This record gives sequence, structure tokens and C-alpha cells, in this order.
Amino acid sequence: GHGVMPSTVCSVEGVLSLGYVLAGQKVTSTFKVQNASIMTLQYSMQLDSLSPTRDRDQQKFPAFLTSSLQRTESVGTQNYNGLSVFSIFPAEGELAAGQSQDFVVTFSPDHESLYYSDLLKVVLFGKKVAHEIQLKGAARDHLMFVEGGVPLDVPVESLAVTFPASLQEAPKEGNVPLHRHGVVRLKSILLILEYTEGESSPVPAVTELKVGAIQTASKKNVEFSLDNLPLLQQKGFAVDAASGTVEAGRVKRVGVSWLPPADFSVSDSP
Repeated sequence: GHGVMPSTVCSVEGVLSLGYVLAGQKVTSTFKVQNASIMTLQYSMQLDSLSPTRDRDQQKFPAFLTSSLQRTESVGTQNYNGLSVFSIFPAEGELAAGQSQDFVVTFSPDHESLYYSDLLKVVLFGKKVAHEIQLKGAARDHLMFVEGGVPLDVPVESLAVTFPASLQEAPKEGNVPLHRHGVVRLKSILLILEYTEGESSPVPAVTELKVGAIQTASKKNVEFSLDNLPLLQQKGFAVDAASGTVEAGRVKRVGVSWLPPADFSVSDSP
């Protein structure tokens, strides 16, 4: 007899990001797997979120409570409705020698979160893991999203739907916030700019924000603006664009720089 090593080639290695989508909607992405061996291969697509041993594997401290601050969890935020955030089709089958197969991954989040993720494994003959693909996605309640800065939250989210105490109280007359689902959420972004003073001409510390517009069927553009710029300028901050428009499916980079004023002391905080 002849011993044959099964071999496959996958068009995606490492991470497959499905980007941003509006909560309650879905988006798809396609990748290809080719059988590079001379034998027919039986395959199955397995998601870590559907693993029968997942409950047992979760009996440990999450990474943000240990010494490691890396976001190492392969399974992130899950849907409130109990349905899988990611799904794949076809889930199993056979690949003849030299044959290729397209696989469609669907991302369908039901609430806002930045940390939807799952680990997809391409398994041959029910035993051999040929490929591992980290699936990632994010959902927003509105068309615009902003990226940048230092994360102020943790990647592990409770599935209990809770509301701030201020929203559980009866609204006062003349002070009723209007927002989708009646909830107002203010998100903070922390930008850290480190300025190093040297002997040569001063070089400002720089960073950037990314303002994006989610691609939808309506292809609506979004407009943004930054407030309190005069106060920021007094403290040495400058931005590339105080306002602008972002086309659907695109991202606009907004540079932020800081040059300490002449009367600034290193013991001060701007």
C-alpha cells in the first residue's frame, strides 16, 4: 500500500474579519479550500462556540483578570437571542482530489459589541485539524463608528441585558432622551500622546482616530464634527479635520497632535 498525507490549501490564514455591521443585520464573506492531495478528503467545519466541551473549557479566570492583558479568548461576545453569531455553509462534505470548495461565513450580531469572535477549524476525517481561522466582527447601533486610543473595556461581556440606574428611573418632565431603543450611551475614547523634549526643534506627539461609515444597502454617508476645539488648541492640541463626511464602507483618518504650550510644566496634565 501507499501512505498518503492529506493536504489542503486555504485562501485565508490567521484572521478573517467581517468588519462592522449594524446590529440586527448580517454580512457574509467567502473563502476557498482546495484539496491538494491525490485522495478524496472528508471535511467538517467546526466552531469553538459550538464545542461540546466549551463549558468545561470556560472554567478559568478570563485573561483580563490574570497577568496577561492580551485579548486571547477565541470565543468572544455571543448573541442575546442564543443563535450563533457566526455560521458557515457548507458545514461538511467531501473534496475530490484537486477540487476546490467555496465556504460562506455569515456574521449576524443582535446587539452592539466590538468583540464578536469565534474560532473556525477545518477538520479532516473528524480528527486532523488542517486550518484554524479566527473569525472577528463588530456591531454598532448607528452607521458611524470611531476607532483609536486605548481600550477602556474588557473583551468578555455578560449575556444579561442590564441598564444604568439613571435609565431605570422615571423620566423627568422636559428631560426625556431620544435614542434608538430609548437608551443613551456615551462612549469615551482615551488617546495617549507622549511628548519627548529634545534639543532640536520641537516635534509634536501624534496619534490618530479612524471615523468610519458602515456599508448598508442604502449606502448612506455619515457626517462628523469635533467640539471644544478652541479649548483643546489652548492646551496645545491640534486635529487635522474638525468635521467631514465619510462615504459608506470607507474610513477617514483624523490626525491628532500635541505640542506642549510654552508655559507647560511636566508636572501638569493637559
